[in-house]
Amino acid sequence: MALLIVVVFFFTHVSMARGDIGTATAYGPPYLPTLCNGNRVDQFPPGNLFVAVNEGLWDNGAACGRRYRLRCLSGRNHPCKTDIIEVQVVNFCPKSPCPSSFLMSKEAFAAISRLPNARLNVEYIEYVIISLL
Repeated sequence: MALLIVVVFFFTHVSMARGDIGTATAYGPPYLPTLCNGNRVDQFPPGNLFVAVNEGLWDNGAACGRRYRLRCLSGRNHPCKTDIIEVQVVNFCPKSPCPSSFLMSKEAFAAISRLPNARLNVEYIEYVIISLL
């Protein structure tokens, strides 16, 4: 039982120390349709913490549903908040060329940036939920 508690604690408090570096910008509605789930409104996670990703992260559509832990590292005029958030991939970047690694919903972007139109340098790591059962 003690080992289970240690394992659960470890996986819920994963350090971002080994994350990749990318960029993030905000994008606004309309968010539908997406390439992952079309016009399904139920595809969006609670709090609307979702992203569209660039070609490098898209992985020919395999990125759909992936979850990332993401935090702001820097940007012009010190936009970063200190929070680490979890976002879910729901779409391929609808802009060409894509302006950043992650196009974040307004809600997700506001969770890590004080400035709504900033271009952020971010650290991210794929977040995988491991079931112990």
